[in-house]
Amino acid sequence: MSQRPLNVALIGGGGGAFIVQPHQRAIFFDGTRRVTCAALHPDPEVALREAEAWPYPIQGYRSYDELIEKESQKPLGERIDYALIVTPNHVHFDPAMKCIRAGIPVFCEKPLTVTLEEADQLAAAVKEAKIPFGVAHTYLGHWTTRFARFVVTSGLIGEVRWVDAYYIQGWLAGRAEDQGSIQAEWRVDPAKAGASCCGGDIGTHALMQLRYITGLNVTKLQAHLETFVERRKLDDHFTTYCELNNGARALVRATQIAIGHKNNLGIEVNGSKGTLLWRQEFPEEVRILLPDQPDRVYFRAAVAANDGFLGDLPAELMAEPTIPSGHPEAFHDAFARLHRCFEQDVRAYEDGKRFHSDGTKYANVDDGRTGIAFVTAAVKSSQAGGTWVDMP
Repeated sequence: MSQRPLNVALIGGGGGAFIVQPHQRAIFFDGTRRVTCAALHPDPEVALREAEAWPYPIQGYRSYDELIEKESQKPLGERIDYALIVTPNHVHFDPAMKCIRAGIPVFCEKPLTVTLEEADQLAAAVKEAKIPFGVAHTYLGHWTTRFARFVVTSGLIGEVRWVDAYYIQGWLAGRAEDQGSIQAEWRVDPAKAGASCCGGDIGTHALMQLRYITGLNVTKLQAHLETFVERRKLDDHFTTYCELNNGARALVRATQIAIGHKNNLGIEVNGSKGTLLWRQEFPEEVRILLPDQPDRVYFRAAVAANDGFLGDLPAELMAEPTIPSGHPEAFHDAFARLHRCFEQDVRAYEDGKRFHSDGTKYANVDDGRTGIAFVTAAVKSSQAGGTWVDMP
């Protein structure tokens, strides 16, 4: 049976922001969601002007306060069904909290907030309101990430011993903040980005890949946050050595000053029986290394159960690919899978049914809180010369 499309609001996204583009493509991807309104810019006049010039018709609002107030007064079916927050980091907490209090589910860009206190408040508010809340850790949306999670958490490579989770970029190797890059300007500003640039921006992605694929958590860490570009106030190189809750060890590292690198997010999981490798720049494949055997390379939509390594495979996992193998899924597909899963929880919430929002399909508010706790502990450790710090 066909369903009415969900109505989605954009909070932020004006001024040429990159991240709104893949999000809005993802929203329209399945035909079951659509963007209907937006508060695109902090300047009210610019917000209205940009909404008027948007590529497709949307209702423009002067501010997110106005959007939340007016949309929450509309009946179900006319009001927004969820809000997408794509503002700079320091403008995540306030609109997210106001949406929650108005009964509006939220899908928020990472990092969740700029302080652990704010993250704790949001997590508590979400639990009290019993409302869907997602955090946009994009790369959980790749089918191969979900397959990697199944392989590791099923014990197919044995007990996890050592993990290397990394995110390597080069776009901040020079002073991009002095060259008209709005995206660089706010990311290196402590008032807008929080206590860490590189760690908060992409280190949290590496952490989330580790936690999602292994099912493990960081219990304590040592960290070094470094700044290589002169006069920059925040780190552009982020390295942590971590202890995991099963006793394993991990590197969670990120850099934005590696010239020539574009978007090299990856993970290597070393277990007692084998090793798993995944890279975002090759999102169609998962590589398995086993002793005294040729490497096994599994491609999305070309995975078969009971092949001598894999046993039975979950029907839900195998039903996920939307296009045949050899027709590459990539960045936009990953975004769409996250919004598709969030849509399911929003529809259940509106129907008064049980929804999950448990971190198995997309990062939830607790995952977002963990990311901020991780960055907070890393900053504390680095300031103390790299001493061990427990996760708060």
